[in-house]
Amino acid sequence: MAASAGLLRWLHGEPASVIGHQQAAAIEAKYAEQRGSLRHRRELAPVVDAATIESLAATAFWTSLRREEGRTPKLSLAYLPPEAAEGAFRFDRPLAMDPDVLIRLGPAVERSGIHVGVWRGDDGYVAWGIVRELPDVCVVLEVFEPGLLAFKYSRDEVLGKFGNVAVLNGDEVKIVDESFTERPSCPSVLTSLVSFDPGRLWHSEGSVFVRLAASMRAHGHGGILLVVPTGDDAWRDSIAWPAPYAAVPAFTRLADVTPRSLLAERDHERELALLRAIDAVAGFTAVDGATVMDRHHDVLAFGAMITPVTKGRTVERVRLTEPVRGNVSAIVEVGAVGNARHRSAAQFVQDQHDALALVASQDGRFTAFAWSEPDHLVHAYRIDALLL
Repeated sequence: MAASAGLLRWLHGEPASVIGHQQAAAIEAKYAEQRGSLRHRRELAPVVDAATIESLAATAFWTSLRREEGRTPKLSLAYLPPEAAEGAFRFDRPLAMDPDVLIRLGPAVERSGIHVGVWRGDDGYVAWGIVRELPDVCVVLEVFEPGLLAFKYSRDEVLGKFGNVAVLNGDEVKIVDESFTERPSCPSVLTSLVSFDPGRLWHSEGSVFVRLAASMRAHGHGGILLVVPTGDDAWRDSIAWPAPYAAVPAFTRLADVTPRSLLAERDHERELALLRAIDAVAGFTAVDGATVMDRHHDVLAFGAMITPVTKGRTVERVRLTEPVRGNVSAIVEVGAVGNARHRSAAQFVQDQHDALALVASQDGRFTAFAWSEPDHLVHAYRIDALLL
């Protein structure tokens, strides 16, 4: 049902769904897949059914359209019973799970990692408390802005990124499709974004890029991160010199806290140092121009202006893919992907085939550019649905 039609029904006091039964069933199946992949690890969150998914989506959606003291709500719902949440703040009596209740609770759960605990009681769904610690594969529904929600699942992952299942934007529902990672040209960062295995995610090169991408998106200024081969100076041919903020020697703060031996130990202090270093590098990308980092995570420059290696050989077309069900990959004009920032990043990858370019837009869109040898052109991956 379109959101506008649902709104009319809701205004007349009728129950209104914002996703269809088939879409809810598909989301239910996605959660079941994740449970199956982790059944051998530890205690998992309760099973969720399609009816619950529909109910959570409807309540969260209508809540997102409300305003409290001039502000739109940003909140997160976690579906689990009180006994499954260690150290939670439990209300002395459950509250009805409706927009009036959630809009008032919103300020208490705006910060990352804090959720309203909800469960199905004898008289329907209720909000029973505030929770931080979640079991694996717990259903989480996050409200970002009016009409924009994301279904996620919790995972034992120190980098703080929940796995995404589906994004609801008005009457559009995008369900994440992991099969795109099977393509030979798919960048490792995208594989990491949909990988559930916490051990693999923590140890992989892509894990750092996952957190960098999320941090770049969060600062809201937009930016470009260029990832180039270590020890190869070919990237310098694609930058206008002198670059305003070139590092001499290379800035190694992030590299110093990401050796495999340190990551394997899972030391809390080192993990915090890693997250601080990631946010520092992401901050460089807020400056006009591109940040250049090698695959060992040494930062080589920021604020760098990208220029074509050969005059007249500018990028014109790219293959565009969005890793969601129903998306049809297509070759499009580069202008269809984004603005001048996207064009510059695509140009860099066209000239530097071994490089990866991550581009954050001010409006929250996020695109990864990589060279596709089978197509012999740049491949643009629109990955907003993975990063919300």
